[in-house]
Amino acid sequence: MWGCALHPEQFYTLSFLGVFVVVGLLFALGPLILAYMLAPYRPGRTKNETYECGLEARGDSWIQFRVQYYVIALAFLIFDLEAVFLFPAAMVLRERFVEQSLSLGLLAAVEIVLFVAILAIGLVYAWAKKLLEWN
Repeated sequence: MWGCALHPEQFYTLSFLGVFVVVGLLFALGPLILAYMLAPYRPGRTKNETYECGLEARGDSWIQFRVQYYVIALAFLIFDLEAVFLFPAAMVLRERFVEQSLSLGLLAAVEIVLFVAILAIGLVYAWAKKLLEWN
């Protein structure tokens, strides 16, 4: 019709992809639609109140927190991500040294050292600014 005919192998691949997308959408949207249709809706004063850890809310919710809480959280994220990225890099580095050429392994080692050095500079900066001290 449009000048492009699918071979049976291409049709099989595309139909498999289409079924995969449809099933994925059903798994994602199905529970949401069922919950919307089956969940009871009975709003009330008690139900609409703020709920925090089982305690009644007191005072204003717009409390200013010290910036140090956020700095510590960001430092934790940075060094947590460092660990997440270093493990796969170490596995690749071992594979490069053992199975492939030494030049690729050396390049990977230099990249890992550079990555750790950048994070170490960030740690030294945070330490010098006394951001890691808790008062």
